[in-house]
Amino acid sequence: MKTIKPHLTRNRVSLIVKLGSILAAVLALYYQDFAILANEAITSDLASHILIVPFMLAYIIYRKRKILRAAIPLENTSTERTKPITEIIGALLCFLAFVLYWQASYTFYPLEYHLISLPIFLSGCILIIFNTETLKALAFPIALLLFLIPPPMEAIQTLGAQLSFFSSEAAFWILKALGLPVELSTEYGNPTIILEKTPAPITFNIDIACAGVYSLIAFTLFAFFIAYLVKGPISKKLSVFFIGFPLVYALNILRITIIVLVGFLFSEEIAMSMFHLFSGWILIFIGTLILLHILEKIFKIHIFTAKTTMPGCLQCTESQQKEEKFCFNCGKILQYTSISLSKRDICKIAALLLGVSIIIPLNVPVFTLTKGPAQITTQSPTGEQVSTAILPQIEGFGLFFWRRVEEFEILAHQDATLIYYYTPKQNSSRMVYAVVEIAPSYNSLHRWEVCLLFTPQAQGLTPSITVLDRREVQLLENPPTMARFFAFQYMESDSSQVVLYWYARGVFDTGSGAKPEYIKISLIAQLDHPDECAEVEQMLLPMAKEIVNYWEPVVTWPWIATVIAAEGKRITGILIALLAAVIGLQIYRKNQQKLSNFKAYNKLSSKEEKQILLAVHKAAAEKTKPTGRTIAALYQKLAKKPISLDALNETLKLAEEAGFVKKEVANIEDEPIIVWKSQISFPGEQLFMFLRP
Repeated sequence: MKTIKPHLTRNRVSLIVKLGSILAAVLALYYQDFAILANEAITSDLASHILIVPFMLAYIIYRKRKILRAAIPLENTSTERTKPITEIIGALLCFLAFVLYWQASYTFYPLEYHLISLPIFLSGCILIIFNTETLKALAFPIALLLFLIPPPMEAIQTLGAQLSFFSSEAAFWILKALGLPVELSTEYGNPTIILEKTPAPITFNIDIACAGVYSLIAFTLFAFFIAYLVKGPISKKLSVFFIGFPLVYALNILRITIIVLVGFLFSEEIAMSMFHLFSGWILIFIGTLILLHILEKIFKIHIFTAKTTMPGCLQCTESQQKEEKFCFNCGKILQYTSISLSKRDICKIAALLLGVSIIIPLNVPVFTLTKGPAQITTQSPTGEQVSTAILPQIEGFGLFFWRRVEEFEILAHQDATLIYYYTPKQNSSRMVYAVVEIAPSYNSLHRWEVCLLFTPQAQGLTPSITVLDRREVQLLENPPTMARFFAFQYMESDSSQVVLYWYARGVFDTGSGAKPEYIKISLIAQLDHPDECAEVEQMLLPMAKEIVNYWEPVVTWPWIATVIAAEGKRITGILIALLAAVIGLQIYRKNQQKLSNFKAYNKLSSKEEKQILLAVHKAAAEKTKPTGRTIAALYQKLAKKPISLDALNETLKLAEEAGFVKKEVANIEDEPIIVWKSQISFPGEQLFMFLRP
């Protein structure tokens, strides 16, 4: 039976406790956001790439396990003077993340702001529990978390409209060249390829999904991941993007062409169900394989290759016999430093968890949770009946149900699109339409500006509207409920319209059983003249507030959370200023220490010691890994004589105690080595004079 050494058990326990505390803090604060992301990834094509992110994170962390194993214990070698600075920066980052999280509910994009704060909070936790080197090692996985943020619908609509326009044009001319009876038209603002076929023509609407924008987002994630895996300079990594995007665009044109061909040779059902359903991920898979082949065969860029074999080192065996922790000659780590759990660590973990436990009662839903009338539709002998109880009766108006727009439900992937209207009982008021959209996915509830303003601009067309006003307004103070006020004028008819809309979340039954749904409510009124915007706003705001209150918000905020969120911009500015001041002070102290070290360096009587310290500095300046072997070679060039590794090692140990140099963990293809870094600031002129023959 294999015996587990006691120190290995202590290492694992210490590491599990530290990592567990960070994971618990992140899950406690962001569990609502993760639940929404999981729902979006399953129900929305736009967010399906999110399902891949956890696997990529796991793989990257696995690749970096040795680097992390070497970097995590470095806190034990930090000076007592520098430890508090790192922890203070971490605490400020965590508090900044808290403020951004609360402030999000005072914006129209709460989920996006929450997820922006996630990398900031995680970075702060790592600095508190571990150290700066650990944060550097995890920089790429933390950056990968930005792909969890839903892309702005305005940008997606703009990009998707451009791609659909050019993709459909290219596919149309390819199909025309192949002799297929096709025509190019537009439907619902999207290009449409019409295939003439008996008994009836087949229409292929090239919307955002067909344009390949969803595939492009997922491919961007893959390209970012591949760029990280590519060995070599940054220019090689950037080549992944320059090659990848035209490739996936060309493949998408081929995809549209094949879909129409399948419809021509077989049937519309086969083209639109089987191939259209799976071709997006097939496109990404094929594009990735082609990209890897191009990088390896044409550009000689290798990704999955054997690790570079380091030059042979006879010193490693001798160092192992002496039970040294690393080989001074090549820098290879022979014994990893133990991961301890000190009293200081326990205090930091307790402080972090205590801070999060104080925050949890102040935590708020991402979207305003409402009780709402759960039953939306009922079945009767005469057919489906839509409830008018979904909206309140408002004094001075009569409430009526108009219609359910089933064709738009199919197009937008919604469970219900219901149109009501409030008829004024007095001629002094105007009719107000109330549109209630219910969907399982937040991304299915499109913003008004996207369809009316951004799509035509992306297609190179002049928008059919002129924006009169567009801004955010607050409907409720507690819980904070934000709405978007959008006023515009149609160019052709000169008629004007005002839309006031907002989002919420609740449990509803739209005919397939009660389940959590996202809701968008829009109040729409016509204007007799563009100057009436302010007047109509004053009419719509009280109606919107009555609807929000009628739906009974489930959760209200504690007063302190409301104050922090309301003053979020000022607090954020103060925190950023404090962070800049602390980081600036730390940089200033390090520079002053290096200048002080240079003065002490000039007072050294031994020219050999000076040349050794200069060799350490020159190794970093030449962008080489300053191991003992490298420093000895540079010393030989400077002094015109060799030096034994034992003598060099002893000198560097004394220099480390004096603060002239320090040991660091360097990364060579995800293998950690120990290198020496100079802590002396050499002025350029004096360095030139010293090196001059």
